[in-house]
Amino acid sequence: MGTVHAKSLDPLPMHGRDLGVNADDWVEPPEPEQEAKQEILENKDVVVQHVNIQGLGRTKEDLLGYEISDVFHAKNLIDVMKKAHVARQRLLRLGIFNEVEVLIDTSEGADALPNGLDVTFEVTEIKRLTGSYNTMVGNNEGSMVLGLKLPNMFGRAEKLTFQFSYGTKETSYGLSFFKPQPGHFERNLTLNMYKVTGQFPWSSLKETDRGLSAELNFPLGMTNHTLKWEGVWRELGCLARSASFAVREESGHSLKSALSHTVSIDSRNSAIFPSRGALLRINQELAGYTGGDASFLKEDFELQLNRRLFWDSVLSASLWGGMLYPIGGQPSCIADRFYLGGPTSVRGFGMYSIGPQSEGDYLGGEAYWAGGLHLYTPLPFRPGKGGFGDLFRTHFFLNAGNLCNLNYGEGPRAHLQKLAECIRWSYGAGIVLRLGNIARLELNYCVPMGVQSGDRICDGVQFGAGIRFL
Repeated sequence: MGTVHAKSLDPLPMHGRDLGVNADDWVEPPEPEQEAKQEILENKDVVVQHVNIQGLGRTKEDLLGYEISDVFHAKNLIDVMKKAHVARQRLLRLGIFNEVEVLIDTSEGADALPNGLDVTFEVTEIKRLTGSYNTMVGNNEGSMVLGLKLPNMFGRAEKLTFQFSYGTKETSYGLSFFKPQPGHFERNLTLNMYKVTGQFPWSSLKETDRGLSAELNFPLGMTNHTLKWEGVWRELGCLARSASFAVREESGHSLKSALSHTVSIDSRNSAIFPSRGALLRINQELAGYTGGDASFLKEDFELQLNRRLFWDSVLSASLWGGMLYPIGGQPSCIADRFYLGGPTSVRGFGMYSIGPQSEGDYLGGEAYWAGGLHLYTPLPFRPGKGGFGDLFRTHFFLNAGNLCNLNYGEGPRAHLQKLAECIRWSYGAGIVLRLGNIARLELNYCVPMGVQSGDRICDGVQFGAGIRFL
């Protein structure tokens, strides 16, 4: 059997770079012994005797042992190629190699078995220091991002990152350290130190946060979990002289120390244009019990269901909701409340311009819900099908929601009645553009309904950009 080189072992069968034969080439007939050995390997069980890794510099071999060990369990040639492909993907996922090539050959040497194989991974490590420059799309804002990374710092896929971001509403810089558990990349610890300065014109507010955080991510069955502690020194100020008295009252310094837990189940086939599957994400945050002067319990959730219909159309339904409960008799802070409205949530309304407000400044609320129903279809006449045109969708939507403050002395029935009052809703149609698999742009024609006094509306064309849409 000849030697096989491959960057990807899928689809099968695999054709390597060194196996090409021209018609004019004279090929020496294989020896009977080689023919017999090749037949054994293709039609009968094989044994992987050795797995080698070539090209290592600062990477520790014990880290890679977890990623490639499954190759030893392969029972036939096809199984060897499949498991080697999976191992290659796991090595690339570590983020410490530029390239990983796979070489499969018959075993040689005194201990070689008639059906023995050797598998070799040829790797090229990433440089010790890398830089990056890119643009990032947030929820209706854009930013320029500069970054420096020290990948594979200690040889076990650790990463130290410095990042500076300058955006339309936010400027930030931070230092983070990432450490995965060997053999279980999904289980990882991230430590962050950061400073963020943001402007919130809908509230005439500016905020500067200086903080530390520790985040632990791990899967559990079908669910993914995130445990996080965050300690942040917050400085709130007025963005304009015309800021309302309610916003001026919130100005000053505060300390928040909070523990949070997020659990999610995601069976969607795409985060931006899913055609099937569901998402459920639940987040709880408890502040005040580990220090600081902010004390509250905050709960929120996100639910999304998707179903493919006829002619490549997709019906999608979403539901968001949340509640903030102040602890210790203290009023909630404007920086901790929920906000609703705009092209990423209830379309047809201004950005975060639904709910309690004072003198034109929106103050947020302690409880909210929002729901959306979408029908996504391909572009009419399918221009660019199979290429650029697949990045676009047309959609028809119906959105509704409400944001308010609750009197926690009343019962659950009174709370539901308050949330059911003054419902804002809208409908319309538009075009959606996918940006990679992390963000999207929308250009919609919106008709807002259920408008209440003080709401800011956007009747007609509305543009939105973001990573999370209702």
